[in-house]
Amino acid sequence: MTGKRHGPSLKAKPIDLKHCQVCKGKAVVMGVFHELPCAACNASGWVSAETGEALPLEVLVTQLGMLLNIYQQRLIASGQALRKAWGAEQHYQEGNRLGAGGTNYTGD
Repeated sequence: MTGKRHGPSLKAKPIDLKHCQVCKGKAVVMGVFHELPCAACNASGWVSAETGEALPLEVLVTQLGMLLNIYQQRLIASGQALRKAWGAEQHYQEGNRLGAGGTNYTGD
């Protein structure tokens, strides 16, 4: 059996985003007396990297959620790598100056 040939995609794919050039990614522009929502990016600070146009709000929410999940997974992976490098053994070996005369106290 072959794959799907027509119709909408069954999975949402990440769209490349870039900061809005009008508001510089801040989502607001300076009016005469106060800040106003940026109309060029629907007050989000993000536009499509390919076209430079604002995304519809439904698509934008989905894309930002997908990006957030990707970056959270990267942070979790880097945190696990740090924990491996700074595990209990490393903590045990480093000096803490809690012992008599400022020596290392390990508790055992």
